[in-house]
Order: sequence, then C-alpha cells, then structure tokens
Amino acid sequence: MTNRIPFALIASLAGLGVMAGLTAESPTPDFRQVPGVVVDHSPALSRVYIGSPSLAVGTNGDYLASHDFFGPGSQNRRTAVFRSRDRGATWHRLTELDGQWWSTLFVHRGALYLIGTSRENGFAVIRRSTDGGQTWTTPRDKDSGLLLDDGRYHCAPVPVVAHGGRLWRAMEDTMGPGGWGSYFHAFMMSVPEDADLLQAANWRCSNRLGRDPQWLAGDFAGWLEGNAVVTPDGQIVDLLRVDTSCYPEKAALVRISDDGRAASFEPQTGFVDIPGGAKKFTVRFDPRSGLYWSLATVVPPPQQNQARPGSVRNTLALTSSPDLRHWTVRCVLLHHPDAARHGFQYVDWQFDGDDLIAICRTAYDDGLGGAHSYHDANFMTFHRVTNFRRLTMRDSAPAFPGWK
Repeated sequence: MTNRIPFALIASLAGLGVMAGLTAESPTPDFRQVPGVVVDHSPALSRVYIGSPSLAVGTNGDYLASHDFFGPGSQNRRTAVFRSRDRGATWHRLTELDGQWWSTLFVHRGALYLIGTSRENGFAVIRRSTDGGQTWTTPRDKDSGLLLDDGRYHCAPVPVVAHGGRLWRAMEDTMGPGGWGSYFHAFMMSVPEDADLLQAANWRCSNRLGRDPQWLAGDFAGWLEGNAVVTPDGQIVDLLRVDTSCYPEKAALVRISDDGRAASFEPQTGFVDIPGGAKKFTVRFDPRSGLYWSLATVVPPPQQNQARPGSVRNTLALTSSPDLRHWTVRCVLLHHPDAARHGFQYVDWQFDGDDLIAICRTAYDDGLGGAHSYHDANFMTFHRVTNFRRLTMRDSAPAFPGWK
C-alpha cells in the first residue's frame, strides 16, 4: 500500500461551533488529529450533535455548507450555514436558521436554496437566499416556502436534480405504522425549472410507497433518505438507503414516471447490492467518466460480523457504478480502527474539476473526551479528493488495514 494521500487531511481551528458547557477548568480542545478541515465543532458534553451536512458551490465560486443540530441538548429544528472563499481552507459561519432541518443546499438560476423539513418529522419547507446565504426567506405559508403542511415528513441532504424541464427531490413521510424504519413512505417531489420554487402550488408529489416487511425474505426494516437520480436510459428513480441486518448492504430503486405523479417498485428487481447502502449516501452522475459516483460509509468484510450494517460507520470509501446496479469500491479515503466512537457519515459532495469536494458528519477525538458515539458526531469537516477518477485501492488511507 502506498503512503501517498491524494485527499486533504488538514486540521483547522476554524469554526469552533457550539462550545456550551466548557469552563476555564475544562480540557483544551485539540483538533490536530481530526481528518479534513474543521468547519464546525460541538463537544459531546453539550449534548448537541452535528447532523445533515450539505454542500453547494455558489455562482461566484464560493463554497457553501450547512448542517443541523440534534441530540437531547438541541431543539431538533435549527440549521447553521457556512461559507468558504478560499476553496475550503477556512470557513465562516454566516447565519443560523430556526425552523429548518434535514436540509439540502442547492443553487438554481443564481439563487441559493435550502429544502428540507421545519423540524424533526416536521413540514416540508424551502428557503431562498439571493445574497450568498447571509439572509433567507421564511416559509410562513404556501406562498413563501411551506410546501407540505399536512403531516410528518423526513429527508436528508440528498441531490436536487434537473431533468426533463423539472427539478426533482426525494422525500419521505413518517406516517406509516410502527416506529423508525417501518413508518417511512417514499415519494418524489418535483417542480418546473422555471417556476417560483417558494410557491407550494408549483410542486407535484408522486404517490407514496410504504414498507412490506416480507421483502428481502423478511429482513427489510425500511427505506429512507432517497436520491433523485437519472438512469442511463433517461428515467428518474429514487435510490434509497435500505435498513437490513445482513450483508451485502442494499439500496432500493423506485421508478418515477416522467410526469412525476407515479412511483412504483418491483421487489424482485428493485433491490441492488451497494457498499454503504445501509447508511445515508449521495449519488451523482459524472459525464466525463460516464459513471455514477458516491462517497459511501462502507463496512469492510473483516468488520461485517460485528454489528448491523447501519451501525458501522468508521470507513469512508469512494465508489462508482456504470448503471446504478453494479458498484465498485475504488479507494478507501478515511478509516479509524475504532467503530464505537468514530464515524464518517452522511457525506455530501460536489464535482470540482478533477476533484471531489465533500462535507462530512464526523465523530472523532477532540481533546475533550471525543464524540459521544459514532452516531452522535462532534464535527463537520471538509475534504478534497484530488484526481478522484484515477484513484485505486493502492491509494487508500494509510490507516486502512485492507479489504480482506
């Protein structure tokens, strides 16, 4: 294995974030070992954790990032927005929004948008900024960004895709029977590209598909956090994370009609093996390589007897596919041997020429006792994957012990 590291592993003291509970007698924060550039930090003792990282590139080249806050010290309804004007080397917090959660940053026709929910299992909402993320509209009603107010909704920072004259964005509701996993219904939202995105009447929703517990021989616990993706044959699909107890990890391909009204799923052909499929992932198509790419939280074979796939998050890999059905692990980018309190998860990313730029919900050592758990992350970190199309397993992180 080569010692060459083709991606950024630079620790930064930028954006100390939520430091509630620290006193003069407290330990000193130490970010020297944290991989990537630290955008924000919230120590475990605050009981406020960092979730839902999202990344966009502004029309002027600025990088914009966001994350929400969760945990017992949080209200589960706030999102912070950050900006970098030096290609991710340093970051500045622009604002914090109340009533925005699980949200995607995206740029459309010169404006910046955030689409997600109003809180945990809240309404579907969207906001617009015309000054690079410093100020935002407020979704007060159906004319100002309150898109769905008839129930409980769920999503993640997943892609907003332009195709066929419409913008597409996957969503779930949490109005099914049972608890987490079983109560998700998957559906697709879409809107004409030239419409006012803040007008609820301009948006269209497909029918909603619930879980059948008999799928995957009874090992299908639920689906969530879907990606809107255009298939090689030009059809929009919802590619969803699947919660199962077994390996290989899986995702589900839900077909969406061209008009966005009908969602359908064939369990005999709709499940695909995908590394990292039991955790949230972002998939985008790269015209230069003709491949779909993802930064996925994978589980190497030596760890696959330790826990459910969704509970192992200490390895981040670059993966690709020619058709959304056959996936290859190209390179392991980040790895820590401890899976209990270290995690690289919920990565959102964008193409940047020959590179990928990424933002990550990271659980890692911070000089203050570390993260509460692999899940309850204490950092949002920025990473650059240089010359990503050329990477192979020989370029994997030095800490990674090997795939077999």
